[in-house]
Amino acid sequence: MQRNSAGPLYATRPEVMAFAGDLAARRDLDPAWVKSAIGQARYSATVVKLMQPAAKPFVKNWRVYRSRFIDPVRVAAGVRFWQANQATLERAEKEYGVPIDIIVGIIGVETIYGRDTGSFRVLDALTTLAFDFPASHPRAKERSEFFKGEIEQFLTLQSRRSADPLEPRGSFAGAMGMPQFMPSSVAKYAVDFDGDGKIDLWNSPADVIGSVASYFKTFNWQPGMPTHYPVTFDKTRLDMDALMAPDILPTFSMASFTAKGAVLDGPAQAHSGPLALIELLNGPDTPQYVAGTENFYTITRYNWSSYYAMAVIELGQEIKAARLR
Repeated sequence: MQRNSAGPLYATRPEVMAFAGDLAARRDLDPAWVKSAIGQARYSATVVKLMQPAAKPFVKNWRVYRSRFIDPVRVAAGVRFWQANQATLERAEKEYGVPIDIIVGIIGVETIYGRDTGSFRVLDALTTLAFDFPASHPRAKERSEFFKGEIEQFLTLQSRRSADPLEPRGSFAGAMGMPQFMPSSVAKYAVDFDGDGKIDLWNSPADVIGSVASYFKTFNWQPGMPTHYPVTFDKTRLDMDALMAPDILPTFSMASFTAKGAVLDGPAQAHSGPLALIELLNGPDTPQYVAGTENFYTITRYNWSSYYAMAVIELGQEIKAARLR
């Protein structure tokens, strides 16, 4: 079902048209084309509603979150995607150093391999969030500025391609294609991995695979490093407050991590890089913990959530295992 906006046109807003003129000058774009494009964008009440902060405190539950992304339908789709694109996936892993299961996990979590890339007109979503971001959000001003930058990137991309800026559809936040890249991510990280002279994140699995791998390499993915290790605790010296203070940012050396009561066994003891304690809440039940590496943190650069990163990792692992059955 398409959820296209039916609100008023932004052409009626003087401040928006002034922004369009400034954008055209900054980017050396045709002012008439830019003003026409942004002027045809429509306010979307649905986008505003979806961006509103939760009305009541959200109780995090890893098991529930996991079940949304790791199920038989998504795993089966992942197996098919892997099989259909195996040579390309192997080339991306070799060129960028990012494991196939991580690449496949990302695309599966984001859009079920292109099954759901979003039905909102991208320009409507970006313009709504740039000029009518919900004021109740604690970072409304900062987010509005972010989306103004995304409009600029999006229109620059469409102009270079001589493409219709009103055609692309994506998420309510303006994320696009199989990997759900924001326009700035397309500009910075997307690659023409099938060599046809253009980047197509909707219809070219090769471009999608290469672009996801390129993204992770740019954010310092380290080939061969695990994403996380099992962790237990020595309660006689456990300093949980100190271990949790940096959140998901790997900060602790192995010595400082274990000195605060974290216990690592087996291959983890040979790890030489920094670590973070990752907490996955399970509602009223006991949380789960892992020791996250720099590669775990790299996955969170795609979506700043330890739950998201773990879902990507475990979906990729499930698909890899399913291929061998």
